[in-house]
Amino acid sequence: MGTEEITNRLKRVEGQVRGLQRMVEEQRDCEAILTQLMAARAALDRVGLLVAENFVQDCLTTDDGELARQRVGRVLELVFSRFSVPIEASESIPQDLVRPREEV
Repeated sequence: MGTEEITNRLKRVEGQVRGLQRMVEEQRDCEAILTQLMAARAALDRVGLLVAENFVQDCLTTDDGELARQRVGRVLELVFSRFSVPIEASESIPQDLVRPREEV
């Protein structure tokens, strides 16, 4: 996906945030506000992944081997830091909800 698609998605997120502002101003139901907030956040996360994907593809086609590895590694660190569950949080997850890793 190119810049235009990312820009369009960001405009949609902007519309969602404006809708959230209206909902708060109108003192709408808390559950409805939280639902829309989670949807906006998920949409923004998807945009972030698209940006990372485009960046990685660009690095792999334009940079030399070592520079590409360094730049892609940094982007992966940023992505994983956003989508990883902190150890403290994972310790509070009830064990009956945790599936054991499958052996490879």
